[in-house]
Amino acid sequence: MAASPKLPAFDPADPLGIDDLLEPEDLAIRDTVRGWATDRVLPHVADWYEKGELPGIRELARELGSIGALGMSLEGYGCAGASAVQYGLACLELEAADSGIRSLVSVQGSLAMYAVHRFGSEEQKRQWLPRMAAGEVIGCFGLTEPDHGSDPAAMRTHAKRDAGGDWVLNGRKMWITNGSVAGVAVVWAQTEEGVRGFVVPTDSAGFSAPEIKHKWSLRASVTSELVMDDVRLPADAVLPEVTGLRGPLSCLSHARYGIVWGSMGAARSSFEAALEYAKSREQFGRAIGGFQLTQAKLADMAVELHKGILLAHHLGRRMDAGRLRPEQVSFGKLNNVREAIDICRTARTILGANGISLEYPVMRHATNLESVLTYEGTVEMHQLVLGKALTGLDAFR
Repeated sequence: MAASPKLPAFDPADPLGIDDLLEPEDLAIRDTVRGWATDRVLPHVADWYEKGELPGIRELARELGSIGALGMSLEGYGCAGASAVQYGLACLELEAADSGIRSLVSVQGSLAMYAVHRFGSEEQKRQWLPRMAAGEVIGCFGLTEPDHGSDPAAMRTHAKRDAGGDWVLNGRKMWITNGSVAGVAVVWAQTEEGVRGFVVPTDSAGFSAPEIKHKWSLRASVTSELVMDDVRLPADAVLPEVTGLRGPLSCLSHARYGIVWGSMGAARSSFEAALEYAKSREQFGRAIGGFQLTQAKLADMAVELHKGILLAHHLGRRMDAGRLRPEQVSFGKLNNVREAIDICRTARTILGANGISLEYPVMRHATNLESVLTYEGTVEMHQLVLGKALTGLDAFR
């Protein structure tokens, strides 16, 4: 009888052997982003969060550009042309540091740059994408409004042509990541032709972006209001290749894909903090990790964490094959963000009172994920997307 092959050792950091599904280039990109986040974000992020600021954001953007993290899954124009799985791995590592850093990258690459890359003119692409890929110009994406979040069809921001053919843009956008530091904004507005996207230099007369303060979530992130008061734009400021909500919604689907991965980064960081704490914290004469109730929590957290990473990997392979549907992205975003929040909450219970301290990442991740749960589609909206897909019945209105 032939000898049984020797099984690989069980790895608590990768219990399902997911790394075996990755190519050497995938691992190299993951490790590069992890190393950058470890060196440049983790030593400072608790202080940034406590102060509610992200100092040096422009320098961070240039550094992210230098490692190919901005618009990394886009082709040409200085972009890295990475696979969807590689982009997802980058999102996971960035959000393991902080959701605000991953949000900076997502909005830059998957919303602002993606909109220009997919729907822009050749001139717009050449003007903006190379500088955005390098982190020399930060972008933002204006869709959500003060009174219209989940119902973009009701947006009030509007653009009209004047007698000379220029566009005049008026309106407000709310909860816009990167807004106050952006050099360019992709703004969606109602026109006589339907919803159109506009490439708006933020130094345009009549454009302002006051920063939103007093947040208890995404504190190490720049969040802003966009105000457009008779902003005059040339005729070629419009994105020429799309009319209607299909444009912004396709951008959102691309960004949601990154969240499927990123949320598991926040979950992984919280799980690892709880695991290390459980092995070192002693009560009643032994490590609390030796108690059955604690082990049950750790086991449940590990199961949901690595199931979520497998789901993200599966969706990434489908995206790379050109087979990923928006409903499947909703499936991933709905599941992974909810599970990430549950993992953070369970981790907090293992850390006890220490769980609310910024000496540990758990509470920071938990509060950040409350925003991630809402942006790029609320739980309820993704439930309705899946409900319609399952039943064939539209329950949005």
